[in-house]
Amino acid sequence: MAQEHTVYFNIHRHKQVTRLRGLIFLEEGQTPTAADYEQCLRHAGHTVTLVDPQRMIFRAFKAGEEYTIDVLEDYEAPTRDAHAEKLAGTFRKPDPFL
Repeated sequence: MAQEHTVYFNIHRHKQVTRLRGLIFLEEGQTPTAADYEQCLRHAGHTVTLVDPQRMIFRAFKAGEEYTIDVLEDYEAPTRDAHAEKLAGTFRKPDPFL
């Protein structure tokens, strides 16, 4: 069963750094690959090419502008089970209105 993983990127453009967040869907126990990150960035509208596979840095083009995107390496598997939390929520009584 595929699980969604939130990944973070830093966009370096005009001496400013902006954080970008994306979702990657992976099977349980898998870690994201460069192709997964590239696909995520392309879905966000960036035309990217991998320039440094060791540090996961992409060169990107959008609207005629060139900039770099750096994948943050602090990826961790999620520790919460969203499906179990949703199921547990169905057993709670709604709060009464006072």
